[in-house]
Amino acid sequence: MRVLTLTLAPLLVFALAAAAKAEPPDISVAWTFGGNAQRGAALIKDYGCGVCHQIPGVANADGLVGPPLSNIGDRVYIAGMLRNTPDNLMFWLRHPQQVVPGNVMPDVGMTAPDARDIATYLYTLR
Repeated sequence: MRVLTLTLAPLLVFALAAAAKAEPPDISVAWTFGGNAQRGAALIKDYGCGVCHQIPGVANADGLVGPPLSNIGDRVYIAGMLRNTPDNLMFWLRHPQQVVPGNVMPDVGMTAPDARDIATYLYTLR
């Protein structure tokens, strides 16, 4: 029994450490944030975001004007100005000219529900 315990204990420690480092599944973003990531991906295409940005998981989103949005869910700042929080990301998506007047990201008339869904999708990009 002692040999079995000594053999299994390191494996248990390794398994617990690996579980602690595992990233939560994408569905948790939608659950905690309240948006619909699948709808957000479709809206990204509808709003034409891929004309300026490279966005993983969105067909033909291969623009080179704005920054690539891969790993945006892990970034600390949005537009170099705002902490990357859900509320700030939604505000940036809806009103980029209020955040950084004169920047190339246009105000496109995005609705609050659309911004929530798009932000939800973007937070899956980790």
